[in-house]
Amino acid sequence: MTNRHVAVGVDGSLVAVRALDRAAEEAAGRGTALRIVYAVADRDEAGPVLASAASRVQGRHPGLPVETRAVEGGAVRALASESEGAALTVVGTRGFGGVSGLLAGSVSWRLTAHTHGPLLVVRGDHPFGQGGEVLLGLESDADTAAAAYAFQEAARRGTRLRVLHSSAHRHTTPELPSPVAATSPGQERQARNDRAEEAVPRFSVARLREEYPEVEVESRTVRTGPARALLAGTREADVVVIGMRRRAGRIGPQIGPVGHVLLHRSHCPVVLVRTT
Repeated sequence: MTNRHVAVGVDGSLVAVRALDRAAEEAAGRGTALRIVYAVADRDEAGPVLASAASRVQGRHPGLPVETRAVEGGAVRALASESEGAALTVVGTRGFGGVSGLLAGSVSWRLTAHTHGPLLVVRGDHPFGQGGEVLLGLESDADTAAAAYAFQEAARRGTRLRVLHSSAHRHTTPELPSPVAATSPGQERQARNDRAEEAVPRFSVARLREEYPEVEVESRTVRTGPARALLAGTREADVVVIGMRRRAGRIGPQIGPVGHVLLHRSHCPVVLVRTT
């Protein structure tokens, strides 16, 4: 058993209950404690919500170590702090504040800029652990942390890993056709580029394939519409994993257009893993 915990934010809402249920499943699968966090203005207000959440988890997972923690202040700051040292931080797709509409989606969105370690944003309506595959969106070899997480998840769940690598299509300058089909210099150059791009996912996951030989891996390159391809893949996946970058000098979430689409429209939960 590991000492690292799974942290989840609650506020008594239905969205938070769904996040709580998923977090409990994740903690049980990892053999670690579940830490339930409620950010409030006054800690005396947190008792009933935390007690109800703990009771729900213990009823579904007898024997699972459960901790509850009331934290004064904002939900983003509280969960970002709790994520330090956590194996996984789980949050729903709605704000944990009481102002309906104004905070919708804000906690999960803002937390991407501050969380330590993997962040699981609960979306979609797929039942947990129904044999769905793990889907990995791979942008480049820099996404090694996301790839490692995806392999670990596929091995732990005993399911397939599907890798979609996004690659920008390179423009080939038009030229006169060659007398021999598909052998002009430009065509040959494009063919070499295509082969190199197709090889990227294989190079990126080669070491992980050796480390996890039991994981069945399917890889393909997507040259156009990576967000659309990943979004379609989430219909069959139990979870989709992508990397998130933090660039010096920039403030706020930096998950890119693919992450933006997935957080708003994914059919399954989304895991964001910090890269650089």
